[in-house]
Amino acid sequence: MPSSLDELPACVRLEAHATARDKAVAASDISPGSVILEVPSMVVLLLSSDKGRRCDFCLCSGAPEIRLAKCQTLHWGSHKKFCKRLASFMASADFQYMEAHEQLDALLHTHLIAEIASNASSDITAKQLSTFMSLLPGPPHDSLPIACPMSVGADVHQILEALFTRSGNNNFAIHSHLNTIAHGIFPLASRLFNHSCLPNAAARYSVRMEIVALREIKATEEICIPYVDPALIESRQQIFELTYGFSCTCPSCNFISTLGSIPSLPVSEAALEKLDNTLQKYCFPSSDIDDRTQFVGLTLPDLPENLHPVLRESYLSRLTDTFSRSSHEGSYHVALDVGLTVLAVYLLIYPKNYPQIGMHLLEMAKTGWNAVIATEHDNKHQVLAKTSLLKRARVYRNLASNILEVFGPEGDPAGPLEEVALLKKLLDGEP
Repeated sequence: MPSSLDELPACVRLEAHATARDKAVAASDISPGSVILEVPSMVVLLLSSDKGRRCDFCLCSGAPEIRLAKCQTLHWGSHKKFCKRLASFMASADFQYMEAHEQLDALLHTHLIAEIASNASSDITAKQLSTFMSLLPGPPHDSLPIACPMSVGADVHQILEALFTRSGNNNFAIHSHLNTIAHGIFPLASRLFNHSCLPNAAARYSVRMEIVALREIKATEEICIPYVDPALIESRQQIFELTYGFSCTCPSCNFISTLGSIPSLPVSEAALEKLDNTLQKYCFPSSDIDDRTQFVGLTLPDLPENLHPVLRESYLSRLTDTFSRSSHEGSYHVALDVGLTVLAVYLLIYPKNYPQIGMHLLEMAKTGWNAVIATEHDNKHQVLAKTSLLKRARVYRNLASNILEVFGPEGDPAGPLEEVALLKKLLDGEP
């Protein structure tokens, strides 16, 4: 049976892997920002938080009447298989008893079964199904997920268990501007790319998934993507084992394993503040960053022992909560200081040009601009303070632009790149 593997892009080839089944390697040098693979979804599931705000099928955020005309009619063949029963299924005791992630799996399975049952004769569906069935099943569980009752043919009924065991560990969180809006199954991407917590590529989404190179990838180098957020330093290994059935052996995970356990964070605010300052000085020896700053060379194995507590997930959570709260409440100088510490952590755990670094730098630039506006209403040291803040905001904006332009536009219109362009005009005093 033909599969999506018959249509690999010219820049990718499959080779044997020492522990995984295969690995995707670059057939030639790939430059940063290049689209390595572009594929449609086999099925998508819109999160309940976005219901009514965007299309259930193409995920666009257009007007409801446009969505109905263009998408719901087009996909009625699969949707009608469970439409009348979905509300009662979601209200059932079996469904309500499940955890949130189990409910998501059940609904994704429902959409997957309906899509296969209604489009079995489609060449595209046949190729995707063949590729999907070639994926390795996830770790065994006590019971199979349930799905909304529907009428399916004997051919689909025979493969239900095989579908269930593959969909839980082979679906992707779909983003718009790096905010999760849906989950989807992209069989070829699952088949090709292994995981790394220090990936050289990442997925972005529009109507389709695109795998984008984050840095230069040399010919014969393996192309890896992140299956989970690399910032989940303490919990990611458990996620890999329970969801995917493997242990990650990337350089980052190997270093964490050598620690045994990450040292606890200090309790007092004074000790935490000292830890923040020490981390800033380690990552930014000149006390700040400028346009010439290159975010490379910071690796976890080189991290001094006294800074190992910053690898606690609660440390980053504390920082990001403080940054968000301070920037929204108008404590801009506090936000800029804490934001620099957040950036230091990101540079330690994320690879070069990782989009979350760019998004954080953009938020830093916006906070800097807000601080400039606030300074105009404070006559004390007005000129000196405004000049310094403008300089910092421009640096953050420029660095954010460098990273986000590599990752490229994603999701809905008016995204981060448009914000970067608008911020440039404001910071440069353009009309």
